[in-house]
Amino acid sequence: MEEQSQDDGVSRRGFLLTSAAAAALAATAENPRPAAAAATAAPAEVVEVALEVNGKARTLALDPRVTLLDALRERLDLTGTKKGCDRGQCGACTVHVDGRRVLSCLTLAAGLGGKAVTTVEGLAEGDRLHPVQRAFVACDGLQCGFCTPGQVMSAVALIEEGHAGSEAEIREYMSGNICRCGAYQQIVQAVRMAKEEA
Repeated sequence: MEEQSQDDGVSRRGFLLTSAAAAALAATAENPRPAAAAATAAPAEVVEVALEVNGKARTLALDPRVTLLDALRERLDLTGTKKGCDRGQCGACTVHVDGRRVLSCLTLAAGLGGKAVTTVEGLAEGDRLHPVQRAFVACDGLQCGFCTPGQVMSAVALIEEGHAGSEAEIREYMSGNICRCGAYQQIVQAVRMAKEEA
């Protein structure tokens, strides 16, 4: 009698095994052949993009979803532009497109056909650094250096835009560039020094 009641009852182990089997069966029923579905997916379209990058004509065959940041770093080996947050929040990926600063992690490369892109590698003239780069070195406007390319590109743009009139204005127009090391005072000094030199 005691043996019979144990057979009729449900043990914890039996319940868990039955539940796991039912969950696996339900998952299989919802998506019976995931590998087959992936295999039949259409291949990604490729577009040809002609750009001028740091003064040189470049033509790239890209998936239309590729960002300018990834095209620069992975296809053109221009790794000065940094991938920080990859969400347009830190400014480490700032480059210039037709003279205007843009966040390359939010910009699709396919939409830039015929445009001129300048990265931090394109600022110097041979071995002679750009005035902003020299000012960053002189003012110790960097610590770890990860954000520095984006900071430099934003600083070059704001000087050209005429937004370096005061410390408050510099801080406002550099506010899209985050320095996790906190070198903001030296960065402002560097921008002011570069503006005076320009």
